[in-house]
Amino acid sequence: MSFIDHLEALRWHIIRSAISIVVFATAAFFAKDFLFHDLILGPSRADFWTYRMFCRFGQWIGAPDLCMDKVGFIIQNREMSGQLTMHISTSFMVGLVLAFPYTFWEIWRFIKPGLYPHEQKNSQGAVFFVSVLFALGLLFGYYIAAPLSINFLASYTVDPTIENQIDLQSYLSTLTTMSISTAFVFELPMIVFFLAKAGLITPEIMRLYRKHAIVVILIVAAVITPPDISAQIIVTIPILILYELSINIARVVARGRTAALNAQLAENDGVSS
Repeated sequence: MSFIDHLEALRWHIIRSAISIVVFATAAFFAKDFLFHDLILGPSRADFWTYRMFCRFGQWIGAPDLCMDKVGFIIQNREMSGQLTMHISTSFMVGLVLAFPYTFWEIWRFIKPGLYPHEQKNSQGAVFFVSVLFALGLLFGYYIAAPLSINFLASYTVDPTIENQIDLQSYLSTLTTMSISTAFVFELPMIVFFLAKAGLITPEIMRLYRKHAIVVILIVAAVITPPDISAQIIVTIPILILYELSINIARVVARGRTAALNAQLAENDGVSS
């Protein structure tokens, strides 16, 4: 294919991806009650699933302080067109998130024909695993990281006489940043897998720089969470687990590369003899 033909193919992949985003965004726009009352504003109420689970866990271990029986803030809209604008932008954001697996599949369809046969074989299941990790990260961010951040920021006061009245945009920004950030952070195993396949990273390097990686992980957790040590720890733990999992993935890939190289050398020796 010529360069123009590649651009034409890419254009249609982009068009189909955009259509999927618009379809999901439209569906989210008309599902306003569920989108805002149940999904977006869920972490702002004391009956949210995460708060109830923490309360049960606190009762089980004898730590009643874990029970978040109230959320001490009020969400306000201070602009005339604020709610309409928020409705449209939130629907578009939800469309992007829901269409992510299909959009990635479209991008992968464009990239895959340019790979060598062994590269295509090595990357089988990429769309599935990328989508699963994205969904797991999104759920972790929405049900764990975001509620803890919102609860901490909402309950923090410098004086009891000051009432927290949170702007709708500020609340939504915190929720989406926490959820989507963790969704992309959870892609670490797939990133390591492709880097290991390309020979750019090895398990020995990852073990050697484990201490440095822990520092980076702590910085990332501090960036995507509020200045609350408990929230930072809760976000740091799964990222550390993903890093250790990525080391094992790199080790398996390295073994496969070594086995393939030994088989090729044996085959060359057989041909030369």
